[in-house]
Amino acid sequence: MATLVGTASWAEKTLIDCKRFYPPGVSSAEGRLRYYASIFPVVEVDSSYYAIPSQTMVQNWAARTPEHFVFNVKAFRFFTGHQTDVQVLPRAVKELLSGRKRLLYRDSAEEVKEALWRAFVLALEPLRAAGKLGMIHFQFPPTVTPSPRVTAHIEQCAERLRRDTLSIEFRHKSWWDGAERTASTLAWLRDIGAVHTIVDGPRGADNSVPAVWEATHPDFVLLRLSGRNAETYNADVPTAAERFNYEYSDDELQSLSAEMVRLAFKVKNAHAIFNNCDEDKGVRNAQAFAHMLSGQKAERGLSSRLADPEASSCK
Repeated sequence: MATLVGTASWAEKTLIDCKRFYPPGVSSAEGRLRYYASIFPVVEVDSSYYAIPSQTMVQNWAARTPEHFVFNVKAFRFFTGHQTDVQVLPRAVKELLSGRKRLLYRDSAEEVKEALWRAFVLALEPLRAAGKLGMIHFQFPPTVTPSPRVTAHIEQCAERLRRDTLSIEFRHKSWWDGAERTASTLAWLRDIGAVHTIVDGPRGADNSVPAVWEATHPDFVLLRLSGRNAETYNADVPTAAERFNYEYSDDELQSLSAEMVRLAFKVKNAHAIFNNCDEDKGVRNAQAFAHMLSGQKAERGLSSRLADPEASSCK
């Protein structure tokens, strides 16, 4: 199966404002999604990190995209241990939190957790029903380091979403600190049936993780590319677009594509998501990467056939 290549969001403000991707006249939410889906086969939903979407909104996503289009959906920030503003919560949950302005998962009452899990699971039902839900992406903050409490929480997340496939992205280097820790992290992800997220990003800080090119799930491989702009990655910048302001060179993409093809042959579905979301850098890199992957796959297939006389004969 071919690797699906896309970007993290089709509605990033700088992408719309640069006016280099969406054609003139494509200005509505519906029009932008339909156009994006005519170019790419997969997208990562970023807005679900900030607030749980309504079922109506998710139904619209399913209805406005082709039959085999895939949505990877970011998990709501509450579930990944990020501080969450009460104002973004569903009305019924707000009523349980009179006087609270913010909340954290570990400090919240069980009835609040249950209500938010129920809302999130139900919100994604239209994508499940349409066969368009890929992975639910859990991106943990850099403060999350290996501990029994953290692994127990992630295992509980996997259990609550046992009908779905979870991809896990850690953003602290301690998860990959040395060969023994790396092997332990990968083995644990395999045990709980989660997808290891291969991260390409800047290097050199505690929240900069290495690109560990391994698969932990028989059905999925996920590569997320956030650019390599070390100057802005931890800078005090107002938007994610500025943080991930980076355009990959052709040489960088070629090197990445070779690794991706190697892993893609081991699983049923391979996804590459470009998160370098400043203006149209991500969409241009994604289109170039998809083209390179096609060439790499063809070359690998030809090499395999030439090495096997039986495989190369016409049948």
